[in-house]
Order: sequence, then C-alpha cells, then structure tokens
Amino acid sequence: MLNSIIRERLFTGKAIILMGARQTGKTTLLHEIISGMPDTLWLDGDVPEVKKLFEEGSPDRFRAQFAGKKLIVLDEAQRIKDIGIRLKHLTDHFKELQVIATGSSSFELANEVNEPLTGRKWEYNLFPLSFSEMIKHNGYIKEKSLLTHRLVYGYYPEVVTSEGNEREVLKSLSDSYLFQDILKWEQIKKPDKLTRLLQALAFQIGNQVSDNELSQLIGMDHKTVGKYLNLLEKVYIIYRLPSFARNLRNELKMSRKIYFFDNGIRNALISNFQIPEMRQDAGALWENFMISERMKYNHYNQKWCNTYFWRTREQQEIDYIEEYDGKLHSYEFKWNPLSKTRFPKTFLKAYPDCETQVITPENVDGFLIV
Repeated sequence: MLNSIIRERLFTGKAIILMGARQTGKTTLLHEIISGMPDTLWLDGDVPEVKKLFEEGSPDRFRAQFAGKKLIVLDEAQRIKDIGIRLKHLTDHFKELQVIATGSSSFELANEVNEPLTGRKWEYNLFPLSFSEMIKHNGYIKEKSLLTHRLVYGYYPEVVTSEGNEREVLKSLSDSYLFQDILKWEQIKKPDKLTRLLQALAFQIGNQVSDNELSQLIGMDHKTVGKYLNLLEKVYIIYRLPSFARNLRNELKMSRKIYFFDNGIRNALISNFQIPEMRQDAGALWENFMISERMKYNHYNQKWCNTYFWRTREQQEIDYIEEYDGKLHSYEFKWNPLSKTRFPKTFLKAYPDCETQVITPENVDGFLIV
C-alpha cells in the first residue's frame, strides 16, 4: 500500500520522509520502489564520509557529487547534523533531484526536518506488517487462520518470516535493538528502569495510565516517566490514545490509554507467549491488536480522523472512537464473538448520531480490509 503511495509522490518537487521503528522494512520497501530506476544513489547516514558530505558540503560539492543523479536515498538521515537544512537546500536548488530520507526515531528526524522543510516534504510512517498486507501475501483463508498466532507474535517482518523461531527473534528485538535510538540519547543512563517501565505498560494495555502511578510503581520521578513515554512513542514502540469528552460532566477529560504498536513486542517484554485460549489477557491482546491494526489501516489508506477512547468516573466506557467528516463512530472490541455488548445509554443519549459497532474475529474484515 505504502509502496504505491510513495511512487505517486516521486518527482513532485518535494522531499519524501519515511519514518518507522527499526526492523520494520524501510530499507526493503525503498529497494522495491527504486528497483530498475536509473541514476539512483543510495547513501547511509551512519557512514562517516556521508556525514561529512552533508555536514560540510558546499553547493558546488553537492553539484559534483550528485551530477547525473535523479534520485537519492539517504538512510538513517537523523544521524546527520542539521539534516533538515541540508535537505531544504537540495530540494530548493536541485529541482530535478528526488530526495528520500529515512529515520527510525521521529524525535530526531522529525524535529530536524519539520521547520526547514515546511511545504517541501511528503511524510509517511512505516509500521510492522499489517493484517491487510498479509492477506494479500498469504491469501484470506490462510491469514485469517493465523489470527490467533498474530495476537501472540505480532507482525514484525523478521518474526513473520522466522516460523518456529518467533520467540528468539522477538527477544532479540525487545532486549536491545528497538531501543538503540533511546539508549544513545545522552540522558538515558538506566536502561533497566526503561525496561521496568515498558513491562509496567505491557501489563496495563487497555487500562488508563498516569505518570504518577507509573512513577510510584517503578520508582522513577514522574517527570522522567513522562519524558520516557514521549520518547517511546517517538521511536514507534507505544501509542497513546486520549480520552473523548464533549457533553458530560463526568467524562474523563485528560486521561489516556497506552497501546503497543506490536503485540509481539508487548508479549516479549512480559515473556508470555501462551495462546490466547490459555490467557487472562486475551481481551486486552485483541484490543491492542485492533487499535494498532486500525492505525495502520487509516495511515496507509490516508484516512484522516481523530481517535479516542471514552470513559466516565462511574467506569462506563467505550474502547475506541473515531471522528471524521463531522461524525462519531464508536467501537467495542470483543475476542469472544458470543460476548454480550451494550453501548452505555449515557453515551448514546449524549451523542445520538454516533454509529456503533462491535468488532470480533468474525467480522474483523470490514474493519481492517479495504
């Protein structure tokens, strides 16, 4: 899906910025996109010579270095100082040149490119593989039969392609690789507390969380907890869902729930790979899976909407709400199709035009497939 979107944006006069967690396949995707394209140059932002070229390069050196090239891919662009200004220069002065830059941490790359490239970039996120993508790859019947497996092991590409070794791959990812960008940040000096924070979050998916509660639970200052949460979101490990509140006094207005971008990473953090039928958290796994998959669906289909959960002080709640085109759409996620579900009368009375739907494994297709 993202492949075709990016292809349509090539040579439209703007830089293309592709961000996403490590190991989600950014390099593979771009190799597919530029395959067969002539006059292409691939550069790695981790290579000292490439850093020097961009950090010290003059317009004349850029002109000489990129002579005859039509497309440049700069991988791990966040490694280069003032990369936003450098990309702005290339975009403004080399109109015939298409630049694609990738990064695995939005707190570095996005901060660098947002202001310099205002109006000069197309920006996209690449997530782990999606349910919809895997149906296209495996076929509907096979992928639907693997739904229980995906709830446990998730959709990281290397996990999907390592049948029988999923636990080892996830353990490697969750132990170190996904956190490299955070651990390199100079103020992160205690990775053990970062791990404890992630484990605390993993046990609370689908529940409200507060910085104060988390700080007491793991023995960390609440301001530091807030900083860590922000960083974890910007390296695409967790996702924060805010509360919805408009008409009722008892609606929670400043609350939030935290989900993981990938179920497999979440389960690896708590070392629990039991099948859903043997777990007490199967409902929470289904909820996390649905929200992360819907996020991919909306992004790849360029469906712009506001997303929330809803809860009152009396513990009435709705799992997920989308707001688009001036209308509300509310959803409850139930792993057991036989579960009885009623949307709170308080909510329906306050928002009578809201559409409601219960999503189970039996009707998930319409929610996640175009």
